[in-house]
Amino acid sequence: MTAPANRAREILARLLKAHPNPRLALVYHNPLELLVAVILSAQCTDARVNEVTRTLFRKYRSARDYAEADPAELEADIRPTGFYRNKARLLIACCRKLVADFGGRVPDSLEAMLTLPGVGRKTANMVLGNAFGIPGIAVDTHVARVAQRLGLAASDDPEEIERALMQALPKQDWVTASNVLILHGRETCTARKPRCGECVLRDLCPWPGKTA
Repeated sequence: MTAPANRAREILARLLKAHPNPRLALVYHNPLELLVAVILSAQCTDARVNEVTRTLFRKYRSARDYAEADPAELEADIRPTGFYRNKARLLIACCRKLVADFGGRVPDSLEAMLTLPGVGRKTANMVLGNAFGIPGIAVDTHVARVAQRLGLAASDDPEEIERALMQALPKQDWVTASNVLILHGRETCTARKPRCGECVLRDLCPWPGKTA
């Protein structure tokens, strides 16, 4: 095992000790609900998304419900998440594709997921990993920031960060690693005023901007 791989595993082990069994903060009960929640989470907190989906998921129960939704009504339903016009448009287009090409079901492959409007690699990997248990690294803003600060990735490009983490960590740990890096980025390694003094990775972190 290479030194970088050893270090990456030590980082993951410490994070999992601090956050055993990490899970997404988004509330969902099936792959479609997770897909919708992740789309709504763009530029919005998970807490706000959960407030909206508590009602939304009772009203829209299938891909066809979204596909046949009145755009103005759906916009009103998701308005608190921000950018609601664009998100409503994406949800309708995505679910029309699900109905037309996948029998209304969320596909369980990366290749198929990436054909859905509004779905990039982050969303696809997040849904596949958490709803289907299919290994993948979901690089959101938290994962990107933490990986860069820890020296696990040297690029700003999400796909390059994804590849770097895939190379550094065992495949069976990819989903868990994504989830715990998200938690660490949200709670400790924040964009502004990171809590470096409380960080379990402080001695392993080469970031020059560490706070006291």
